[in-house]
Amino acid sequence: MTSTDSTAGAQAGVTPLEFRETLGRFASGVTVITASDGETRRGMTASAFVSVSLTPPLILVSVDHRAHMYALLSEDRVTHFGVNVLSSAQRHLSDHFAGRPGPEEAVPWFAHEGLPLIGGSVAQLVCRKQQVIPAGDHTLYLGFVEYSRYTDDDPLLYFRGQYHELG
Repeated sequence: MTSTDSTAGAQAGVTPLEFRETLGRFASGVTVITASDGETRRGMTASAFVSVSLTPPLILVSVDHRAHMYALLSEDRVTHFGVNVLSSAQRHLSDHFAGRPGPEEAVPWFAHEGLPLIGGSVAQLVCRKQQVIPAGDHTLYLGFVEYSRYTDDDPLLYFRGQYHELG
């Protein structure tokens, strides 16, 4: 573990590389955020997903301003988004939605009340955009969870820049 002098670090902060490497030590599930404007459906791999509140049921996702998903979620007519927690068998979908090169995979899309979700996921949430919060080079989307479903399958995990499975 390393630390930064509090007076020097308060002004400049850590470098983007140091920040990424440090946060890479936090194991997380892998999610794909999905949305549609009625014509285009889109997905984006995201590890920046967190539960915020049980009552009311709120979650938060962080979307880079360079992502196509940011442009879609910024539209006023896009009022809902999905969160799909990938299973250990869906690594290829994480890569696909992260824009990594590889074979084109058929995405097991299905719709819940018009919102695209990904079949075979460990869990799915349908969220109404509750609040949009600018945060540096990302925007945080606070979502009110209107629908959820889950299975007992094993999730796909991400740690130190690599995929892992339970067990």
